[in-house]
Amino acid sequence: MSNKTDYYDVLGVGRSSDQDSIKKAYRAMALKYHPDRNPGDSVAEDRFKEAAEAYEVLSDPEKKRLYDQFGFEGLNRSGFQGFQGFGDIFSAFGDIFGDFFGGAPRHGPKHGRDLGIEITIDYVEAYTGCESKVKIPKVENCEACSGTGSRSRKRQTCPKCQGQGQVVQGMGFIRMATTCPQCHGTGDFPSDPCPECRGQGRVKKHKELTVHVPAGVNTGARLRLRGEGESGSKGGEPGDLYVEIAVRHHELFSREGKHVLLDCKIDMTLAALGGEMEVPTVAGDNKTIFVPAGSQNGKLIRIPDMGFPVPGSSQRGEQIVSLTVVTPRELTERQIELLEEFARLEEEKKAEGPLKGFTRRLGKKAKKFFHN
Repeated sequence: MSNKTDYYDVLGVGRSSDQDSIKKAYRAMALKYHPDRNPGDSVAEDRFKEAAEAYEVLSDPEKKRLYDQFGFEGLNRSGFQGFQGFGDIFSAFGDIFGDFFGGAPRHGPKHGRDLGIEITIDYVEAYTGCESKVKIPKVENCEACSGTGSRSRKRQTCPKCQGQGQVVQGMGFIRMATTCPQCHGTGDFPSDPCPECRGQGRVKKHKELTVHVPAGVNTGARLRLRGEGESGSKGGEPGDLYVEIAVRHHELFSREGKHVLLDCKIDMTLAALGGEMEVPTVAGDNKTIFVPAGSQNGKLIRIPDMGFPVPGSSQRGEQIVSLTVVTPRELTERQIELLEEFARLEEEKKAEGPLKGFTRRLGKKAKKFFHN
């Protein structure tokens, strides 16, 4: 849709609304603009599709984060395309429509179950993006019988429940509906059960998939692979696979949002005099940074555009180098003499001050201290 309306405005909710409020607002929109209640009304159809797209984004934590931060552009960059038609909407949110319209026929198409897994990737892989192969245990339609459970692809109505999937027991006012024991609630059964799936129409398999992990993800990010969940039954759409990301720690680098953090030790002479030094980057090469004269512990030096990319945008963080000044412990005789000379010069420069007595005492014990 061109000239899209803000998703929060579409559902009439605030940006701080919780998931229950968002779902409730969408329910109301689905009830009002559902095609069955507005036959032939193209305006209602557009509103119905618009509300479904808004709910699709705001009910998904990762899509909602991208939208809140980068708007429609962020979603487009992530590959989000919305729904192609009513069939996609009913497959995705059939449970919501079922509350109002009774859902799909009891024995009609059923949406497949969503699956979830967690994968662990290295810090560098999160920085560059990667591909990860996973094996998913899932239930799929039997290929031998096309998911019908029947060798001839035909099923017959259950004579015990007359296709209702339930039987009513009891007399008078006390009556109870229970699942049909013959067809197990399906309303029909195969007259010639498929030997591969034993008439179930579904078999357990392990499927290998390649997960494309975009650069910039962090621990807790969740990827959605449409149609890679369990197969639907009786022609229903398959579910989705949700992949949650965990990122391993790196021996050198840490992370704060989109920024790469590096703690770097430097000599006290470089800290005092200033100069250039090379530091490693996550990209695998070294970068030259300039250390200002007089740098203290905790001094931060930023390297632009060397942080993590932000998924769904053209932004990238920085690499932030935190300096730690190291005091040498083992000194040569000449180094001690130079430091003592330096201390005397400092004392002369600060004729009066809190360091005067300390610098004199230090000279007497320096050799013993630095050779321990």
